[in-house]
Amino acid sequence: MTAQEETLACAILRALAEESRGQDGAAAPGVSLPRLGKRLGQGVSVLLRELTLMSGAAMGGQRGPGWVRVDQVGERWVAHLTDAGRAVARELPAAGEAP
Repeated sequence: MTAQEETLACAILRALAEESRGQDGAAAPGVSLPRLGKRLGQGVSVLLRELTLMSGAAMGGQRGPGWVRVDQVGERWVAHLTDAGRAVARELPAAGEAP
């Protein structure tokens, strides 16, 4: 994984962790990919590629870490953090901080 991909992965995890908390503190139903893309300044195709790598999908015979899940809800694609993803997101340095 390149440094840029790592930075995008961290940004996605941070954004999903923040957005996945509802206003009342309860878990929200996920974040639509267009909304996530606008927040991160990335296209949906770029996000979908990165989210696939971060999911539990097998690519090239190797399974991903299972940090996220992407579902289609009606006509919208929605990203969710898994419990494993929440644990990783809690350990990330704040945006702009050195690891």
